[in-house]
Amino acid sequence: QVQLVESGGGLVQAGGSLRLSCAASGRTFSGYAMGWFRQASGKEREFVAGINWSGGSTYYADSVKGRSTISRDNAKNTVYLQMNSLKPEDTAVYYCAARRNTLVATIAARYDYWGQGTQVTVSS
Repeated sequence: QVQLVESGGGLVQAGGSLRLSCAASGRTFSGYAMGWFRQASGKEREFVAGINWSGGSTYYADSVKGRSTISRDNAKNTVYLQMNSLKPEDTAVYYCAARRNTLVATIAARYDYWGQGTQVTVSS
């Protein structure tokens, strides 16, 4: 079992930055691929970014590519999402997810553990 707790969300003006963190506890963190997803009001949950078990491979949705960086610190059992040049359309609840596999997936159903989410609101 893996427990995930997100933090770092908040209200920011367009063009600003936020750094989301996801702290994991429980089973060995380093063996899991990790992902960030988001869900805006009235919309389906969508993939934002993913990172493989070692941090050597990262993947991004086109909507955030070039503006966001996912990273992980296996010694601290933590994964991060740095988001820059934020836009109002980035407003959503952001979820951290862990997958019992070393490879990243972009489909939410392939992740086994989820955090409770952290709200990101970008004002225009």
